[in-house]
Amino acid sequence: MKNVFSAFLILVTLSIAFSQDAEAQRFRTRNRYNSVGVSLNAMNYFGDVTPEADFTSLRLKSTRPSLAVSYTRRFFPRISARGSFSWGRITGDDAKSASPDEEENAPRFKRNLSFRNDIKELSVVGIVDLFENRRSYLRRPDFTPYVFGGVAVLHHNPKAYYDGGKIATGWYELQPLGTEGQYADGDGYPEPYSRVQFAIPLGIGARYRIDKRWDIALEIGWRKTFTDYLDDVSGTYANKADLKSEEARILSDRSAESGFGPIVNDGGYPRINGYGRKGDQRGDITDDDWYITTGVTLSYILRPVRRGPKFR
Repeated sequence: MKNVFSAFLILVTLSIAFSQDAEAQRFRTRNRYNSVGVSLNAMNYFGDVTPEADFTSLRLKSTRPSLAVSYTRRFFPRISARGSFSWGRITGDDAKSASPDEEENAPRFKRNLSFRNDIKELSVVGIVDLFENRRSYLRRPDFTPYVFGGVAVLHHNPKAYYDGGKIATGWYELQPLGTEGQYADGDGYPEPYSRVQFAIPLGIGARYRIDKRWDIALEIGWRKTFTDYLDDVSGTYANKADLKSEEARILSDRSAESGFGPIVNDGGYPRINGYGRKGDQRGDITDDDWYITTGVTLSYILRPVRRGPKFR
Protein backbone atom coordinates (compact mmCIF):
# COMPACT_ATOMS: atom_id res chain seq x y z
CA MET A 1 0.00 0.00 0.00
CA LYS A 2 2.92 2.36 0.61
CA ASN A 3 4.00 1.91 -3.04
CA VAL A 4 0.46 2.67 -4.23
CA PHE A 5 0.39 5.79 -2.09
CA SER A 6 3.71 7.05 -3.48
CA ALA A 7 2.75 6.33 -7.08
CA PHE A 8 -0.53 8.13 -6.69
CA LEU A 9 1.11 11.21 -5.19
CA ILE A 10 3.35 11.34 -8.26
CA LEU A 11 0.33 11.03 -10.55
CA VAL A 12 -1.53 13.86 -8.82
CA THR A 13 1.57 16.08 -8.86
CA LEU A 14 2.10 15.52 -12.59
CA SER A 15 -1.57 16.16 -13.32
CA ILE A 16 -1.52 19.47 -11.47
CA ALA A 17 1.74 20.51 -13.14
CA PHE A 18 0.29 19.62 -16.54
CA SER A 19 -2.67 21.89 -15.90
CA GLN A 20 -0.74 24.92 -14.64
CA ASP A 21 -0.36 26.55 -18.05
CA ALA A 22 -4.07 26.34 -18.70
CA GLU A 23 -4.95 27.66 -15.25
CA ALA A 24 -2.71 30.66 -15.74
CA GLN A 25 -4.88 31.78 -18.63
CA ARG A 26 -8.05 33.73 -18.05
CA PHE A 27 -11.04 31.67 -16.97
CA ARG A 28 -14.22 33.69 -16.92
CA THR A 29 -16.06 33.82 -13.62
CA ARG A 30 -19.39 33.20 -15.28
CA ASN A 31 -18.20 29.75 -16.39
CA ARG A 32 -17.77 28.59 -12.80
CA TYR A 33 -20.55 26.44 -11.41
CA ASN A 34 -21.55 24.27 -8.46
CA SER A 35 -23.06 20.81 -8.20
CA VAL A 36 -24.47 18.52 -5.52
CA GLY A 37 -24.09 14.76 -5.55
CA VAL A 38 -25.15 11.51 -3.92
CA SER A 39 -22.86 8.46 -3.93
CA LEU A 40 -23.50 4.76 -3.40
CA ASN A 41 -20.27 2.89 -2.74
CA ALA A 42 -18.84 -0.48 -1.82
CA MET A 43 -16.40 -0.27 1.08
CA ASN A 44 -13.44 -2.52 1.94
CA TYR A 45 -10.54 -2.37 4.34
CA PHE A 46 -6.89 -3.46 4.35
CA GLY A 47 -5.30 -4.13 7.72
CA ASP A 48 -4.43 -6.74 10.31
CA VAL A 49 -7.61 -8.83 10.01
CA THR A 50 -6.88 -9.74 6.39
CA PRO A 51 -4.15 -12.09 5.13
CA GLU A 52 -2.09 -9.16 3.85
CA ALA A 53 -2.63 -5.38 3.95
CA ASP A 54 -2.76 -5.04 0.16
CA PHE A 55 -5.05 -5.62 -2.81
CA THR A 56 -4.44 -9.35 -2.87
CA SER A 57 -6.35 -9.54 0.42
CA LEU A 58 -9.61 -8.15 -0.97
CA ARG A 59 -12.47 -10.43 0.11
CA LEU A 60 -15.92 -9.85 -1.38
CA LYS A 61 -17.48 -11.35 1.76
CA SER A 62 -16.15 -8.36 3.69
CA THR A 63 -17.55 -5.73 1.31
CA ARG A 64 -20.08 -3.38 2.92
CA PRO A 65 -22.08 -0.35 1.65
CA SER A 66 -21.21 3.31 2.02
CA LEU A 67 -23.31 6.42 1.32
CA ALA A 68 -22.10 9.97 0.74
CA VAL A 69 -23.40 13.44 -0.09
CA SER A 70 -21.17 16.07 -1.66
CA TYR A 71 -20.93 19.67 -2.86
CA THR A 72 -18.52 20.57 -5.67
CA ARG A 73 -17.34 23.96 -6.91
CA ARG A 74 -15.58 24.31 -10.27
CA PHE A 75 -12.94 27.05 -10.07
CA PHE A 76 -10.86 26.60 -13.23
CA PRO A 77 -11.02 24.70 -16.55
CA ARG A 78 -9.49 21.61 -14.93
CA ILE A 79 -9.70 22.18 -11.19
CA SER A 80 -12.61 21.78 -8.77
CA ALA A 81 -12.95 21.42 -5.01
CA ARG A 82 -15.34 19.01 -3.33
CA GLY A 83 -16.57 18.71 0.21
CA SER A 84 -18.38 15.53 1.23
CA PHE A 85 -19.76 13.64 4.18
CA SER A 86 -19.95 9.85 4.10
CA TRP A 87 -21.00 6.96 6.30
CA GLY A 88 -19.82 3.43 5.70
CA ARG A 89 -18.95 0.16 7.38
CA ILE A 90 -15.82 -1.96 7.19
CA THR A 91 -15.53 -5.50 8.51
CA GLY A 92 -12.92 -8.18 8.98
CA ASP A 93 -13.08 -11.76 10.16
CA ASP A 94 -10.11 -14.11 10.39
CA ALA A 95 -12.40 -17.12 9.98
CA LYS A 96 -13.65 -15.76 6.63
CA SER A 97 -10.64 -13.91 5.24
CA ALA A 98 -8.25 -16.80 5.88
CA SER A 99 -8.51 -20.55 5.57
CA PRO A 100 -6.86 -23.37 7.53
CA ASP A 101 -6.10 -24.94 4.13
CA GLU A 102 -3.94 -21.96 3.14
CA GLU A 103 -0.67 -22.62 4.92
CA GLU A 104 0.52 -19.02 4.76
CA ASN A 105 -2.78 -17.74 6.20
CA ALA A 106 -3.42 -20.43 8.81
CA PRO A 107 -2.02 -18.25 11.66
CA ARG A 108 -4.76 -15.70 10.97
CA PHE A 109 -7.39 -18.40 11.06
CA LYS A 110 -6.05 -19.64 14.41
CA ARG A 111 -6.04 -16.11 15.83
CA ASN A 112 -9.79 -15.92 15.08
CA LEU A 113 -10.37 -12.20 15.64
CA SER A 114 -13.19 -10.27 14.00
CA PHE A 115 -14.65 -6.77 14.01
CA ARG A 116 -16.92 -4.28 12.35
CA ASN A 117 -16.43 -0.53 12.30
CA ASP A 118 -18.81 2.24 11.26
CA ILE A 119 -16.84 5.14 9.79
CA LYS A 120 -18.17 8.68 9.48
CA GLU A 121 -15.94 10.81 7.28
CA LEU A 122 -15.83 14.52 6.42
CA SER A 123 -13.44 15.30 3.56
CA VAL A 124 -12.26 18.12 1.32
CA VAL A 125 -10.47 17.18 -1.90
CA GLY A 126 -9.12 18.90 -4.99
CA ILE A 127 -10.16 17.36 -8.31
CA VAL A 128 -8.00 17.63 -11.43
CA ASP A 129 -9.78 16.85 -14.72
CA LEU A 130 -7.61 15.36 -17.44
CA PHE A 131 -9.80 17.09 -20.08
CA GLU A 132 -10.32 20.80 -19.60
CA ASN A 133 -13.55 22.73 -20.06
CA ARG A 134 -13.09 26.48 -20.40
CA ARG A 135 -16.69 27.02 -21.51
CA SER A 136 -19.93 26.90 -19.53
CA TYR A 137 -21.33 23.73 -17.97
CA LEU A 138 -23.70 23.43 -20.95
CA ARG A 139 -20.72 22.70 -23.21
CA ARG A 140 -18.69 20.51 -20.87
CA PRO A 141 -17.14 17.32 -22.30
CA ASP A 142 -19.30 14.20 -22.46
CA PHE A 143 -16.57 12.10 -20.81
CA THR A 144 -13.95 13.32 -18.32
CA PRO A 145 -11.42 11.20 -16.41
CA TYR A 146 -9.97 12.79 -13.27
CA VAL A 147 -7.79 12.30 -10.20
CA PHE A 148 -8.28 13.71 -6.72
CA GLY A 149 -6.55 14.13 -3.39
CA GLY A 150 -7.15 15.96 -0.14
CA VAL A 151 -7.65 15.60 3.59
CA ALA A 152 -10.33 13.97 5.74
CA VAL A 153 -11.29 13.64 9.38
CA LEU A 154 -13.11 10.50 10.45
CA HIS A 155 -14.78 8.98 13.48
CA HIS A 156 -14.55 5.22 13.91
CA ASN A 157 -15.67 2.77 16.58
CA PRO A 158 -14.53 -0.87 16.20
CA LYS A 159 -16.82 -3.51 17.72
CA ALA A 160 -16.75 -7.29 18.11
CA TYR A 161 -19.64 -9.74 18.46
CA TYR A 162 -19.63 -12.37 21.18
CA ASP A 163 -22.03 -15.26 21.83
CA GLY A 164 -19.86 -17.74 23.73
CA GLY A 165 -21.81 -17.67 26.98
CA LYS A 166 -19.16 -16.28 29.34
CA ILE A 167 -20.43 -12.72 29.00
CA ALA A 168 -23.68 -11.34 27.60
CA THR A 169 -24.32 -11.95 23.89
CA GLY A 170 -24.01 -8.86 21.72
CA TRP A 171 -21.73 -6.27 20.14
CA TYR A 172 -18.99 -4.76 22.30
CA GLU A 173 -17.16 -1.48 21.70
CA LEU A 174 -13.48 -2.43 21.74
CA GLN A 175 -11.69 0.89 22.24
CA PRO A 176 -12.97 1.42 25.83
CA LEU A 177 -11.91 -2.14 26.74
CA GLY A 178 -8.22 -1.71 25.87
CA THR A 179 -7.81 -5.22 24.45
CA GLU A 180 -4.05 -4.77 23.96
CA GLY A 181 -3.52 -3.34 27.46
CA GLN A 182 -4.15 0.35 26.69
CA TYR A 183 -5.68 0.90 30.13
CA ALA A 184 -3.58 -1.66 32.00
CA ASP A 185 -1.06 -0.87 34.68
CA GLY A 186 2.55 -1.70 33.95
CA ASP A 187 5.20 -0.93 31.35
CA GLY A 188 5.21 -1.79 27.67
CA TYR A 189 1.55 -1.24 26.92
CA PRO A 190 0.35 1.19 24.22
CA GLU A 191 -1.55 4.39 24.91
CA PRO A 192 -5.32 4.39 24.20
CA TYR A 193 -6.03 5.25 20.57
CA SER A 194 -8.41 7.99 19.53
CA ARG A 195 -11.67 7.26 17.73
CA VAL A 196 -11.19 10.54 15.80
CA GLN A 197 -8.48 10.28 13.15
CA PHE A 198 -7.15 12.06 10.07
CA ALA A 199 -6.80 10.44 6.65
CA ILE A 200 -5.60 11.32 3.17
CA PRO A 201 -8.16 10.53 0.44
CA LEU A 202 -6.67 9.73 -2.97
CA GLY A 203 -8.46 8.41 -6.01
CA ILE A 204 -9.31 8.25 -9.68
CA GLY A 205 -12.61 8.50 -11.48
CA ALA A 206 -14.43 9.12 -14.73
CA ARG A 207 -17.42 11.40 -15.15
CA TYR A 208 -20.05 11.02 -17.88
CA ARG A 209 -22.56 13.68 -18.94
CA ILE A 210 -26.14 12.40 -18.93
CA ASP A 211 -27.78 15.66 -20.03
CA LYS A 212 -27.24 19.39 -19.55
CA ARG A 213 -27.68 19.28 -15.74
CA TRP A 214 -26.86 15.70 -14.73
CA ASP A 215 -23.56 13.79 -14.51
CA ILE A 216 -22.79 10.25 -13.40
CA ALA A 217 -19.32 9.19 -12.25
CA LEU A 218 -17.51 5.97 -11.39
CA GLU A 219 -14.86 6.51 -8.73
CA ILE A 220 -12.31 4.56 -6.69
CA GLY A 221 -10.88 6.23 -3.59
CA TRP A 222 -8.22 5.06 -1.15
CA ARG A 223 -7.95 6.41 2.39
CA LYS A 224 -4.48 6.38 3.88
CA THR A 225 -5.07 6.59 7.64
CA PHE A 226 -2.65 7.30 10.46
CA THR A 227 -3.93 4.64 12.83
CA ASP A 228 -3.40 0.89 13.07
CA TYR A 229 -6.57 0.41 15.10
CA LEU A 230 -9.48 0.52 12.66
CA ASP A 231 -9.72 -3.18 13.51
CA ASP A 232 -8.57 -2.82 17.16
CA VAL A 233 -5.55 -4.99 16.29
CA SER A 234 -1.98 -3.72 16.14
CA GLY A 235 0.77 -5.12 18.35
CA THR A 236 0.97 -7.95 20.89
CA TYR A 237 -1.31 -9.63 23.39
CA ALA A 238 -1.54 -8.25 26.89
CA ASN A 239 -1.38 -10.24 30.10
CA LYS A 240 -5.03 -11.06 30.74
CA ALA A 241 -4.54 -10.47 34.46
CA ASP A 242 -3.57 -6.85 33.66
CA LEU A 243 -6.74 -6.09 31.71
CA LYS A 244 -9.41 -4.14 33.53
CA SER A 245 -12.57 -6.12 32.73
CA GLU A 246 -13.85 -9.60 32.00
CA GLU A 247 -15.03 -8.39 28.58
CA ALA A 248 -11.51 -7.20 27.72
CA ARG A 249 -9.94 -10.50 28.79
CA ILE A 250 -12.35 -12.59 26.72
CA LEU A 251 -12.44 -10.41 23.58
CA SER A 252 -8.67 -9.85 23.47
CA ASP A 253 -8.03 -13.50 22.61
CA ARG A 254 -10.47 -15.66 20.59
CA SER A 255 -7.97 -18.32 19.53
CA ALA A 256 -9.56 -21.15 21.54
CA GLU A 257 -12.77 -20.67 19.53
CA SER A 258 -10.98 -21.35 16.21
CA GLY A 259 -11.22 -25.13 16.55
CA PHE A 260 -7.48 -25.71 16.63
CA GLY A 261 -5.71 -27.41 19.48
CA PRO A 262 -4.34 -28.29 21.78
CA ILE A 263 -6.07 -25.79 24.07
CA VAL A 264 -4.10 -24.41 27.00
CA ASN A 265 -5.88 -23.22 30.15
CA ASP A 266 -4.22 -19.97 31.15
CA GLY A 267 -5.60 -18.75 34.47
CA GLY A 268 -9.10 -19.87 33.56
CA TYR A 269 -8.93 -18.42 30.02
CA PRO A 270 -8.44 -20.99 27.22
CA ARG A 271 -6.06 -20.29 24.36
CA ILE A 272 -3.95 -22.18 21.86
CA ASN A 273 -0.17 -22.18 21.84
CA GLY A 274 1.35 -19.07 20.28
CA TYR A 275 -1.70 -16.90 20.99
CA GLY A 276 -3.13 -15.05 23.96
CA ARG A 277 -0.05 -14.88 26.15
CA LYS A 278 1.66 -11.56 26.89
CA GLY A 279 4.15 -10.79 24.13
CA ASP A 280 2.61 -13.13 21.52
CA GLN A 281 2.10 -11.39 18.21
CA ARG A 282 -1.46 -10.14 17.71
CA GLY A 283 -1.03 -7.80 14.73
CA ASP A 284 1.53 -6.00 12.57
CA ILE A 285 2.48 -2.70 14.17
CA THR A 286 4.55 -1.61 11.13
CA ASP A 287 1.57 -0.87 8.82
CA ASP A 288 -1.32 1.52 9.37
CA ASP A 289 -4.79 0.55 8.19
CA TRP A 290 -6.39 1.63 4.90
CA TYR A 291 -9.90 1.57 3.54
CA ILE A 292 -11.20 1.92 0.02
CA THR A 293 -14.50 2.99 -1.53
CA THR A 294 -15.65 2.07 -5.02
CA GLY A 295 -18.92 3.36 -6.36
CA VAL A 296 -21.16 5.58 -8.43
CA THR A 297 -21.99 9.26 -7.91
CA LEU A 298 -25.00 11.03 -9.40
CA SER A 299 -24.51 14.81 -9.58
CA TYR A 300 -26.88 17.68 -10.34
CA ILE A 301 -25.46 20.98 -11.61
CA LEU A 302 -26.95 24.03 -9.93
CA ARG A 303 -27.88 26.83 -12.27
CA PRO A 304 -25.22 29.56 -11.99
CA VAL A 305 -26.45 32.91 -10.67
CA ARG A 306 -26.08 35.57 -13.34
CA ARG A 307 -25.54 39.09 -12.09
CA GLY A 308 -26.94 41.83 -14.24
CA PRO A 309 -25.11 45.08 -15.06
CA LYS A 310 -25.17 47.86 -12.49
CA PHE A 311 -26.77 51.14 -13.49
CA ARG A 312 -25.97 54.48 -11.97
